[in-house]
Amino acid sequence: MCMSRGDARRVRPRPARAEGSSSQDLDGLLVRVARGDQAAFEAVYDRLAGPIYGLIRTVVRDPAQSEEVAQEVLLEVWRTASRFDASRGSATTWVMTIAHRRAIDRVRSVAAAAEREHKTARPLIALDEVAESVEASLDAERVRHCLGGLTELQRESITLAYYGGYSYPQVAGLLGTALGTIKTRIRDGLIRLRDCMGVS
Repeated sequence: MCMSRGDARRVRPRPARAEGSSSQDLDGLLVRVARGDQAAFEAVYDRLAGPIYGLIRTVVRDPAQSEEVAQEVLLEVWRTASRFDASRGSATTWVMTIAHRRAIDRVRSVAAAAEREHKTARPLIALDEVAESVEASLDAERVRHCLGGLTELQRESITLAYYGGYSYPQVAGLLGTALGTIKTRIRDGLIRLRDCMGVS
């Protein structure tokens, strides 16, 4: 079965839907997608296209490339939905992890291509650039490590709020959870991240 509608549509951020937006709904939809249910995939697309694009845009920056990567993510969701395991986390977290990985891959690919193009023009790389690159890489690795130490609920909420660019009320709507719970979840998660990273 092909992803005809998904390929034809352009990914655009959409406002969060507060009603009927529970993680359990998405989990069930992904199970149906794994069985080739295109209607279920379209429901997943409608629910997550905005958050996926928002997260990718924060990493990739370029709007056109962000849309392209978002389409790749949605196609991967369609093709690999059978790999989703609800016992290891929610559907939202699984999809957003794919999106974040794809976005990082695109940035690395673009950077590598640019480096190849300019290699002859820049035979020597300044030591400051190397130091900055190493520091940025280490910081990203520390963030990933520290995010891994959060609870699933904290990581999911922080990912949507800070990578996806959604407000707390929108995160609450996407996850079908009370706003007060989301605020507490994010606050506690950020405290744990701060402590893990040694930020004063």
